[in-house]
Amino acid sequence: MQFETLDVTTDGAVATVMLNRPDKLNAMNGAMFSEIGQAFRWIDAETDARAIVLAANGKHFTAGLDLKESGAVLNAKEGDPARVREKLRRHILHLQDCFTALEQCRAPVIAAIHGACLGGGIDLVSACDIRVCSSDAWFSIQEINVAIVADVGTLQRAPYLLPNGILRELAYTGRKFAAEEASKYGFVNSVTNTRDGAIAKATEIAVEIASKSPLAVAGTKAILNHSRDHTIDDGLNYVATWNSGQLLGEDLMKAATAALTRETVTFSELLESDD
Repeated sequence: MQFETLDVTTDGAVATVMLNRPDKLNAMNGAMFSEIGQAFRWIDAETDARAIVLAANGKHFTAGLDLKESGAVLNAKEGDPARVREKLRRHILHLQDCFTALEQCRAPVIAAIHGACLGGGIDLVSACDIRVCSSDAWFSIQEINVAIVADVGTLQRAPYLLPNGILRELAYTGRKFAAEEASKYGFVNSVTNTRDGAIAKATEIAVEIASKSPLAVAGTKAILNHSRDHTIDDGLNYVATWNSGQLLGEDLMKAATAALTRETVTFSELLESDD
């Protein structure tokens, strides 16, 4: 597929989605929101990708919501007030759905973040499975600074990624937090020296994930997402039901055979070393 605001490529089992409005600091306009949803659903349905890297071209990962475009939507006044507000609600639900596409995608998504990641950018990367960043990266839950309640996923997903008190401070104040602090609290998995290094690290993780059984990876992602939103008992029941159908697949026998072969080689080497 061709996109106006994204650069999407595939290389074997790894797909890469690049935010591509560098002249606008990758600010998220309506087209970018829609294309993010379309891109991840297309990758999921039409490609053989087993892992996806999300990164960005230009100086910053994203400046967040394109306020110039969104202002017209937020301040619409013509027509019946109830219908105007109901239309806005549907618009917000659409934006949410575009980012939920990352969560619903069977392939894990690894974000490689550099420079600024503001507002909607945190909504976006919070929907990813894994986050890495460069040392120059910095973050802000920017919505509070423009008198908006963050409404595209940060307040729903970040409580599972940041300590509650820290998240509340960041959400209430909108202050910057840099790569070191993001790493300290586990919001990012690792920090690299440069943007290229972050993309390389994300790609390395993606390649490792792609080497595993795609059914097992997709199942693990589905179970983790389900367990986050349900009780332990519900999660245990769900994974029992999932595996009762999936364990009949050929991937299990192939993986078990490979593991046994590795164990035999290791055991033989140990016996030889004892001699």
